Amino acid sequence: MLGSHGVAREDSLTDPTDKLLTELEEFGKVNDSSTTDRTRRMLNITRDTGEFLAVLVRATLARRVLEIGTSNGYSTLWLASAIRAIGGCVTTVELSDYKIGLARATFARSDLARYIVLVHDDAGRMLRRSADGAYDLVFLDSERPEYPGWWPHLKRVLRPGGLMVVDNATSHPAEMAPFVTLVSADVQFVTSLVPVGNGEFLAVKADQGWSDRT
Repeated sequence: MLGSHGVAREDSLTDPTDKLLTELEEFGKVNDSSTTDRTRRMLNITRDTGEFLAVLVRATLARRVLEIGTSNGYSTLWLASAIRAIGGCVTTVELSDYKIGLARATFARSDLARYIVLVHDDAGRMLRRSADGAYDLVFLDSERPEYPGWWPHLKRVLRPGGLMVVDNATSHPAEMAPFVTLVSADVQFVTSLVPVGNGEFLAVKADQGWSDRT
């Protein structure tokens, strides 16, 4: 089945989950249009980006997913809906007390809580204590100026052959440019820019079998 933007809809997306996603979308629109305080804005991904993420998780069999930037849990539900279909867990990291509370309530209302680990912590600190190759897929939707500083640990915790997806690649190109340049220059990674939603920057880490960059 195709979604509204032509992206294949996730088979495991149940009606209750879809209703909750729709509710969160409406809440995000109303909330973000009425406040200028960034710490109180949801800044959720678009629905077609959610569909895209769910397809990527399924296509890559990414059973160990790390999300940096939970907000109210909207994008986490998309990741968890795909995780449920293949088995595994999404670990999502958020620093804001306010957003942690919203996300916890979101997950409690869903039927996906068993596939989600919510971590209330600074992303850089969490990355530093994570093991090498701990994740199959990393979704980055957080404080863009911090990304270059996180890069040594982001590349370390991503397994060989793993995929990193970064939101806002086309909506905030100037803020993303330092990180995109850094990752694109790394010979261990092959990158691509996908014009879905606010723009997704994809980077695949070289598998152990790769001898040259393609």
